[in-house]
Amino acid sequence: MRGLQLSLNQTQKVRLQRALEKLESLSSKPNSNASVIVADSIPVNHEDGLLKGHGTSEVNGEVVATVCGVVERVNKLVYVRSLRARYKPEVGDIIVGRVIEVAPKRWRVEINYSHDAVLMLSSMNLPDGIQRRRTALDELNMRTIFEENDVICAEVRGFQHDGLHLQARSQKYGKLGRGQMLTVPPYLVKRRKQHFHNLEKYGIDLILGCNGFIWVGEHVEVTDDMVVDQVSNSEQQSAKADKKILSPEEQERSYTPQETRENICRTANAIRVLSTLGFNITVEVIMDTVELSISLKQQVPIHEMLGAEFYVLVAEKEAARRSLTKKK
Repeated sequence: MRGLQLSLNQTQKVRLQRALEKLESLSSKPNSNASVIVADSIPVNHEDGLLKGHGTSEVNGEVVATVCGVVERVNKLVYVRSLRARYKPEVGDIIVGRVIEVAPKRWRVEINYSHDAVLMLSSMNLPDGIQRRRTALDELNMRTIFEENDVICAEVRGFQHDGLHLQARSQKYGKLGRGQMLTVPPYLVKRRKQHFHNLEKYGIDLILGCNGFIWVGEHVEVTDDMVVDQVSNSEQQSAKADKKILSPEEQERSYTPQETRENICRTANAIRVLSTLGFNITVEVIMDTVELSISLKQQVPIHEMLGAEFYVLVAEKEAARRSLTKKK
């Protein structure tokens, strides 16, 4: 919220300031005793066999914090959970990334981490769906699966000697198209059981990547019949090679409907507003923001969602929601 820069009039400044102050007071009270900054002393009992974890250090017999955050205690372990941090991959994380290089037997993927990730050809489902050893022909055809600048979805497999490895051994993973990829601070996207969301009401798919990359795109049906899919894909690729043979009906099916494109843009702008305000990004909050832009007396046009007035409205609604939740 500190980096919020908007051209607000005087009334909007007062309203936004009140909303942010209310949000700050609601969020700070539960952790007021546990919040620490760098060099703050952490009260502990050394007789209990204390274990010092991340964000702590011992200076002159006292345990002090080395990062800003909230003190957490798990049995004898004491550590500081930083409120704002870079993305730290964990095994099983769902991530969205962009292919930056096609290398021998692997793709290099940018995932908003300090190093690029690696997706091995052996960790990728082949188009025919048959489990077999990868051959030299498969390696030659790697660009037919992914090429540079393709946006993909994958899962963190783990760390190897040559870096962070990904895997895409399911139909829900793979290349993403007909949508937008957004970048938000990774700490705003919390790890949950479900990161794939189909917003049926708007006909779009939403993927909340743990690495801070979020995908909003047209809904794609995932089928289990890989062989049928391969036949249809090969027919589509041969048709794309010569666009003159495409009929008008086929060309119309290859485009995203205008209504769906508008829903994608409206959802993407809602995420941009939440990211700028510093709110945690969940599918529920995103849908509430989209509904707010539609439910006003005069529906907010998509481009005006990034205007000052809508930022103030979202902040006021979030403050009211948290206040109501706390009372309950």
